[in-house]
Amino acid sequence: MNEHMIQIGQYNTLTVNRKVEFGVYLDNGEEGILLPKRFMPRGIKIGDEITVFLYHDSENRIIATTEKPKATVGEIALLTCVSTMGAGAFLDWGLMKDLFVAKSQQLNTMHVGGKYLVKVYVDEQTGRVAATEKIDFQLSNETLTVQELEQVNLIAYRKSDLGFVMIINNVHIGLLHDSQVFQQINVGDKLEGFIKTIRPDNKIDVVLGKIGYQKVEGETEKILRLLKENHNYLPFSDKSNPDDIYNFFGMSKKTFKMTIGALYKQRKIDFGKEGILLIED
Repeated sequence: MNEHMIQIGQYNTLTVNRKVEFGVYLDNGEEGILLPKRFMPRGIKIGDEITVFLYHDSENRIIATTEKPKATVGEIALLTCVSTMGAGAFLDWGLMKDLFVAKSQQLNTMHVGGKYLVKVYVDEQTGRVAATEKIDFQLSNETLTVQELEQVNLIAYRKSDLGFVMIINNVHIGLLHDSQVFQQINVGDKLEGFIKTIRPDNKIDVVLGKIGYQKVEGETEKILRLLKENHNYLPFSDKSNPDDIYNFFGMSKKTFKMTIGALYKQRKIDFGKEGILLIED
């Protein structure tokens, strides 16, 4: 395996090709990469394959470890600052050597003990693994890699007026509406969810949980349920603002109008002055 085939900041599966007093060397097609003795699994022998995480030590040599970092290259995580210096700060990412964040990659000056949401990347100039707080420009919904009802990994990014802005699979942005939040959520929380809706402008709505566990109800059931939950009355009509309808019902105005029309024909609802009323059985 050549140097250019190994991936710094990622897990690599390499073969043990020689043992030394202070560890084993793993084959990378060159002089080998050291896996220090303290990280060697018991009974490891020449010819064995082992999965290790690769990064640079303080002498700038590529080194292997069986320790698992809190994030690998391309991933986003909430990490604690453990020390600072003029050039930047160091974060604890679960390995012996802390993760560096250059001053230029910080949004505000980092302080020891503070928790920061960062993305792990390989610095092009040094080839070393580093972190950046400047995540925004790396997240885009221009070209989507997800589809509706797809299971995704979510990270709570920030609170907004409508709910929580979530990072989807480390690359996209989505919204978890307040009406869909049934637990305490903090920035940096990693959660499982799925894509509920992708709008024409590529804005994404997400829901927590797994598909199947979450009963995906139809529009009619939803409107009837919301009426029951709100004392049989909702202040919405076909004259309501489309955004208000979307934010409350999670459906377009067109769908809402069609649904209340159908419910009216079925004599399940009536139209009041300012909204819709549930006709009790």
